[in-house]
Amino acid sequence: MFYYLFDYLHTNYDLPGTGLFYYISTRTAFAIIFSLIISMVFGKKIINFLKRKQVGETIRDLDLPNQMQKEGTPTMGGLIILSAILIPTLLFAKLHNIYVLLILITTVWLGFLGFVDDYIKVFKKDKKGLAGRYKIIGQIVLGLVVGLTMLYHKDIVIREKTGVTESFVSADGVFQSQQTSKTTDIFSRESVKSTKTTIPFIKNNELDYAKILSFLGRDYAKWAFLIFVPIIVVIVTAVSNGANITDGIDGLATGTSAIIGVTLGILAYVSGNVIFANYLNIMYIPNTGELTIFIGAFVGACIGFLWYNSYPAQVFMGDTGSLAIGGIIAVFAIMIRKELLIPILCGVFLVENLSVIMQVSYFKYTKRKYGEGRRIFKMSPLHHHYQKLGYHESKIVMRFFIVGIMLAVLTILTLKVR
Repeated sequence: MFYYLFDYLHTNYDLPGTGLFYYISTRTAFAIIFSLIISMVFGKKIINFLKRKQVGETIRDLDLPNQMQKEGTPTMGGLIILSAILIPTLLFAKLHNIYVLLILITTVWLGFLGFVDDYIKVFKKDKKGLAGRYKIIGQIVLGLVVGLTMLYHKDIVIREKTGVTESFVSADGVFQSQQTSKTTDIFSRESVKSTKTTIPFIKNNELDYAKILSFLGRDYAKWAFLIFVPIIVVIVTAVSNGANITDGIDGLATGTSAIIGVTLGILAYVSGNVIFANYLNIMYIPNTGELTIFIGAFVGACIGFLWYNSYPAQVFMGDTGSLAIGGIIAVFAIMIRKELLIPILCGVFLVENLSVIMQVSYFKYTKRKYGEGRRIFKMSPLHHHYQKLGYHESKIVMRFFIVGIMLAVLTILTLKVR
C-alpha cells in the first residue's frame, strides 16, 4: 500500500525521498524492520493473550529430558509469524504482482489449515487434531492452484537467451563482433510461457518438464499439466510436512527457516534482475524481484519469533506456523524456478522427514520378518534421536543451524559451480 501512496506523491508532487520506494532494496529493508517490530513487540501481547485464553500445549510423555516442563506453554504462536509476514508485505509490496498474490494466498491458506488443526487440539481437546487426510487434501488443493496458475497466468513468464552475438565498434572504428558467451548473451525482449526449471550443478542448467511428454507428438506442450501440476503438488505437500516434523524442539524450525529464507531472497533477487541473471547465466524471470519484499518479511518474522521461541520456549508456533512456513518455502522456490534445489537448501527438513520414513518402514519390516519391530534410531524425527543420546536441546539446534548455513552456502554456490 505504501508503494502506491509514495508513487502517487512522487508522480504528482515530486516530494523528496518518495522515489526511494521504487527500489526493491528499500522496501525489503522496511519489510524486515516492520516484521521484526511486529513479531518482537506485538508478539509479547499475543503470547499474553494466548496465556489468558489458556491456549497451552499438551505434551505427550516421550521420556525426553525437560520435556514435561513444557506442558502448558502457549501454542498457536504461528499467528505471530503470519501477522509479521502479511502486514509488511501488504504495506510495501506491489499487490498487483501475481507472484506476490500467489505467495500471500499460500500463506493464508496453509496458515488457516494449521490454525484449524491447532484449534481442534487445544479447544476440542483432541490430540490428533485435524485428520491427516484433510491436511493432505488442503495441501493438494494449494498445489493445484499454484501449478495451474504457473501454467496459465499470462504474467508468469520467463525471458529466453537469444543466442545473438553482441556487436560493438572498436577503438579504431572497425566493426567487430564477439561470439556469444555468458558475459555477452542477451535476453529476448519478449517474454514466453514456459515449464522450464533450473537444474543445479549443470552448465546448460534448464529442464523443461513438458519435454518429458515429447513422446506424445508435436503437440506435447499442451499436455504439460499432466507432469507439471503433480510435481508441484508433491513438492508443496512434502516441504510443508517436512517443516511440520522439524518443529519438535525449541527454535529449530524457526531458525532453519530463516536461513532458508535468506537464501531464497538472494535467488529471487538475482533471478528477477536482468543484469545479475545475465552475469550468472541463469534464467531471467521478470517481476520475481518483488518477492524479495515478501521473503524479507518472512525472515524478519522468523527471527523475531525466535526471540520467544528459543530455548526455553515461551511460545510454540504450532501447525499454524509450521505448515505455512513449509508451504511458503516450497511455493517460493517453485515460482523462482529453483525447486530442484530444495533437497540441498532444505536438507535439514529432508533428513528429518527421511528419519521418520526410515524408522517407520524398518519397524514394520522387522515386525513382519522377526515378529518384533526394530528401530534404526533411538527415536524419530532425528532431533529426538540426539536428545535420547543425551545432547541438550540448544546444542542440537545450534548444530542443525550450522548444517543449515552450510547447505545455504552450497545452494548459492550452484549459481556459479556448473
